[in-house]
Amino acid sequence: MIDLDYLNYLENIITENRKENFLKVLQNRTKHFTVAVEDVFQMHNASAVMRSCEVFGVQELHVIEERFGKRIDKQIAMGAQKWVDISAYDSAANCIDTLKSRGYQIIATTPHANDCLLEDFDISKPSALFFGTEKEGLSEEIIQKADGFLKIPMVGFTESLNISVSAAIVIQNLTNRLRNSDVNWQLTEEEILEKRLDWTRKSIRDIKRIEARYYQ
Repeated sequence: MIDLDYLNYLENIITENRKENFLKVLQNRTKHFTVAVEDVFQMHNASAVMRSCEVFGVQELHVIEERFGKRIDKQIAMGAQKWVDISAYDSAANCIDTLKSRGYQIIATTPHANDCLLEDFDISKPSALFFGTEKEGLSEEIIQKADGFLKIPMVGFTESLNISVSAAIVIQNLTNRLRNSDVNWQLTEEEILEKRLDWTRKSIRDIKRIEARYYQ
């Protein structure tokens, strides 16, 4: 449970405008959809996916890091790492098991002919959208464990898009449809309070000193 007195104490330190912006943004945040990226070789692509999550209101990003680097390109992320919750996994299996235990269906994004087209995707179920490496796509392990498949319709000669472009298209389409639906997609009151506290703490430069003073 959130300590409301502590939250109010911290919110009195930040500006009224920032506090109002937090509330406005949180009204459009969702965990109904979440995003996972697997072994992205070029980390600026993973960072760009994170930025798309933030811009379009997806609160959580899951990063599987079995083979490549473990860093986020802050320049590309443009501060999004402060506002998006990032979870890292050392294997695809751990990521899938965690998300399934939270009630998500696993949706693999692939360019295969028989996959569900983006505009036909059922948005009513909580879904974890998986995006793969630039050259190889998703691993066979994720393909085998996926509950469904999704692809972006394309009419040119090129068979695939850069991962960051694909993620932006998918996330924008699905979140826009979600907000215009009757699906219960918004954060719970408790989740909103948790993010208000988290974001407020991140907005205060000398937060440790202020916390120490509050708890004295």
